[in-house]
Amino acid sequence: MLRRLALTAVVSLAALATAVPASTASGPVSSGSVSSGPVPSAVPTTGPFAAARPSLGPLPLPVPPLPGFLEGGEGKGTGEADEVLTRLTVSVENSGVAGADGTFELECGPTGGSHPQGQAACDRLAEAGATRAGRQELFRPTPEGTMCTMIHGGDATARIVGTWEGRAVDTTASRRDGCEIARWNSLVPVLPDVR
Repeated sequence: MLRRLALTAVVSLAALATAVPASTASGPVSSGSVSSGPVPSAVPTTGPFAAARPSLGPLPLPVPPLPGFLEGGEGKGTGEADEVLTRLTVSVENSGVAGADGTFELECGPTGGSHPQGQAACDRLAEAGATRAGRQELFRPTPEGTMCTMIHGGDATARIVGTWEGRAVDTTASRRDGCEIARWNSLVPVLPDVR
């Protein structure tokens, strides 16, 4: 989004630089009217300043170097250290899945940490981050007063703390009712699949 906005601004400035000098020299012309003489111009045609700017068209605008995120980078400017935008600590208890209980580190961009399904978990987070609804709902707890089915999905609990795409995350998940089961399942494979 920021890249598109910045590129639009650069293109708009370039278009403005080429259009403005031409429009100031010709002035407004209305259809059906007869011109009553020369149109005043902001560019001096006589005197000591007349030779200072030859009429070669608009002056070229120097384009400053674009930051890294505009040149197709991943949010890093030149000279900055590599920065992991997603770093989560996932703690799982009572899942009933061998090797799934414990505390795991997950880093995305590049994938790293001790999470048993690191790449799949990062892919799931990237998939959710690609949609507005996913960014808003992925770690949000079930709203108070929501009607949920009274299905007990097990004793598994989890806590996820850290940053996801630069946003702070601190949430818990369980399988105590239908809403929480659906929420847990939407976080698989960040959380273990206990179905």
